[in-house]
Amino acid sequence: MNLTQYHSVYFIGIGGIGMSALARWFNQNGFAVSGYDRTPTALTNQLITEGIDIHFVDDLDSIPEKIRTDKEDVLVVITPAIPKSHKGLNFFNTNNYKLHKRSEVLGMISANFYLVAVAGTHGKTTTSSMVAHLLKHSGRDITAFLGGIATNYSSNFIASKVEGKTAIAVVEADEFDRSFLTLHPDVAIVTSADADHLDIYGDKKHLENSFKDFINQIKQDGKLFINEKIAKDLVTENYKQSVHTYGLSRGQFFASNITMNNGFFEFNYNDKQHNIEKLELGVPGFHNVENATAAIAVALELGLSVEEIRKGIKSYKGVKRRFEYILKAEHIVLVDDYAHHPVEIESFLKSLKALYPDKKVTAIFQPHLFSRTRDFVDGFAESLSLADEVILLDIYPAREEPIEGVTSQLVFDKIETAKVLTSKEELLDKMTVMDFEIVATIGAGDIDKLVAPIKKLLTDKYDA
Repeated sequence: MNLTQYHSVYFIGIGGIGMSALARWFNQNGFAVSGYDRTPTALTNQLITEGIDIHFVDDLDSIPEKIRTDKEDVLVVITPAIPKSHKGLNFFNTNNYKLHKRSEVLGMISANFYLVAVAGTHGKTTTSSMVAHLLKHSGRDITAFLGGIATNYSSNFIASKVEGKTAIAVVEADEFDRSFLTLHPDVAIVTSADADHLDIYGDKKHLENSFKDFINQIKQDGKLFINEKIAKDLVTENYKQSVHTYGLSRGQFFASNITMNNGFFEFNYNDKQHNIEKLELGVPGFHNVENATAAIAVALELGLSVEEIRKGIKSYKGVKRRFEYILKAEHIVLVDDYAHHPVEIESFLKSLKALYPDKKVTAIFQPHLFSRTRDFVDGFAESLSLADEVILLDIYPAREEPIEGVTSQLVFDKIETAKVLTSKEELLDKMTVMDFEIVATIGAGDIDKLVAPIKKLLTDKYDA
């Protein structure tokens, strides 16, 4: 499909992190962009300031007239999260508009570039943003579609001045709903393949099969960079493309001599050709050192110099809600993280405890999805128990209806550390009578809306 045949693009769910990056690309390239979302957010507000027309009421009159009257030249982009009862969606279906999923459109756009795609059940947002930053900071003209707001650019989209097969696009490849199978990378990174999205896949085997399908879509002369922990599970013996493994202390590309300095991590990067010593990573976390190792390996493959790598890694500021310091004072620290899977929570809390070994760590966690909570009750309880104290909130439903018998109580009962169970509405009142040193807000739901009031409470309480 030739995207130039359209004069207008309309997004249902335009405020989603992946959808908004696509909206920005179309807007940057001269299309008339508009869309619907359920509620205003900081991201939708920013899109409006960029000239994108957004409405928040699901009625046909709110859809721009040009969209309602000229269907032949209109591309409608949808997300699987939109309910079937949505009036706009039903209007477009009834009138035979061209509807495409976000993943399909991303596949169409990325086909015009030299494509670097980063996949994984966790780590993909940070790793893709690291690759994009290393290239951009070194003066490469790139396009990037990211699954989070890169702090260096205050955006999930980086625009390039040129396109074509020699231009580089860095794309976060999402395994949800098998979306990444629309991509055909020249270079791919696979960070992890832990059981997740079991409401889609059913079991871990089917998820791994989907990752194998993604790996098989790498171009014949392409290259795969894969975490050494999962390489044997996902790469078959007869796989013909070039395969490179990475990890912490293991793999063909690895990090070594990892130390902590003033709340951040220093490490050496090693492969057969390089031994880059004392790299300073601008964000904390053992998992981020591992992500940086993959990003550096790909950046070197794409021609960056050692000095460009060193400067780029030091200047990388992370992604919003990925180990993001919200408050950092002498007596109190508040960190926010998007972790919503037991493996992610474990990595995050281990890194936090390593940074502050003599401090009490309080984890405030909001479970995300009834199905994920049901599937990983033991894993959530075990990973959260790494904290010295846990405040557990109600489950954020997202796209799901409640599942009978599935509540936060299931996890709460199995947590083996000091713990409090509360609602969002009662959280601040509970916190006023508690003592804190290191506080972490964790989750992928709407817990981010609590971060600002928690910061104010802690600032006032500890005169920070």
